Amino acid sequence: MKVVILNTADAHGGAAIASWRLLHALVGEGVDARMLVVDRTTADPLVDVAGTAEQRRWAFLRERIGIFAANGLNRRDLFKVSTARYGVDVLSHPWLRSADVVCLNWINQGMLSLTDIGRLAAMGKRLVWTLHDMWCMTGICHHAYGCDGYERECGHCRFMRFPYGNDLSHRVWKRKKRIYDNADIHFVAVSGWLADCCRRSALLEGRAVSVIHNAMAVDSYSWQRTGNKDKKVVTMGAARLDDPVKGFGLLIEAANVIADSHPDCNIELQLFGSIRDESLLGQIRLPYRWVGAVAPEKVADLMAAGDVVVSSSHFETFGMTLAEGQAAGCLAVAFDHGGQSDIITHRRDGWLAAYPDADSLAEGILWAVSQSVDRKALHDSVAARFSYGAVARKYIDLFNELLRKE
Repeated sequence: MKVVILNTADAHGGAAIASWRLLHALVGEGVDARMLVVDRTTADPLVDVAGTAEQRRWAFLRERIGIFAANGLNRRDLFKVSTARYGVDVLSHPWLRSADVVCLNWINQGMLSLTDIGRLAAMGKRLVWTLHDMWCMTGICHHAYGCDGYERECGHCRFMRFPYGNDLSHRVWKRKKRIYDNADIHFVAVSGWLADCCRRSALLEGRAVSVIHNAMAVDSYSWQRTGNKDKKVVTMGAARLDDPVKGFGLLIEAANVIADSHPDCNIELQLFGSIRDESLLGQIRLPYRWVGAVAPEKVADLMAAGDVVVSSSHFETFGMTLAEGQAAGCLAVAFDHGGQSDIITHRRDGWLAAYPDADSLAEGILWAVSQSVDRKALHDSVAARFSYGAVARKYIDLFNELLRKE
């Protein structure tokens, strides 16, 4: 069995990291797997670049210019939407041409066009599309942010400066439907919540959707507590802490609820990730330590130095930092609003707070720091659910099922 994974990058962003981990999870189970990207930053011999730098540059620019023009020359939400109007020449790459199964992951911003997805299906390839956001089921947006337009046919898009019934979101929605109707694509959601969104989607309703979680190198996480054990350390991390989706303001509010109601709580926040507005940190009334952006391989050490991992995100398609924290023996606290509920069982291995209630999030943090935790049991639970082997075997079963249909 030959498998090729397509993703825009091999190291930058959550989808890239998840795709690279899936690649090595499959290889570890004996699959002949490769990965094609347009933004390669690793020296991994199992990863190659599709197309040319010039093709990617023009595909990216032409798509963004088209969105900019369709949106009345408004740049504000330029990167919250994609159209997949243009892409590089992926189809001629020998790895793809010899593949039995092609796994589409995050293929936007100049990687793969919708037209070429249709051509892939016409080549007789078995197509599996792993969803790392909501783009496959919406017209153009990567996250619906509470909008239910994707449950119909989009249009009147909140990301358009002049929304109307046949705006860019509706026109791309119709293009996607034509492609999907003529391509046998099996969709994979990385959480039950995302799968539920698929079933409500007018684009994906009635189509084949499975749930397979993201893979983790669980063995690289130690459940042994390190660092300052005199403090109860609560960790939050993200690529960018003040990304609006991450709900950093809600974490600040919850931290201040704790600081005001439990001034002797002995809690310290440990924060990692970039932040554009550093003045936000000055609003936190609990002791905190911000370490800035960190490389993915450093996350395990930070998690091992904590007792609790928290996410204040408005939603997560999966919630990898929560699983990483549990792999290091931390209880996890998050809102019950997204893929977080696939990771946390309320009051057993964490706390699912009422969304978007900062008081409930604070209550969860206080509950978590008060618990006596079997850190190894938390680690083992993550290994059983999200290890390379556990996830790869689910994909292999799916691939075999699809190949038997020939």
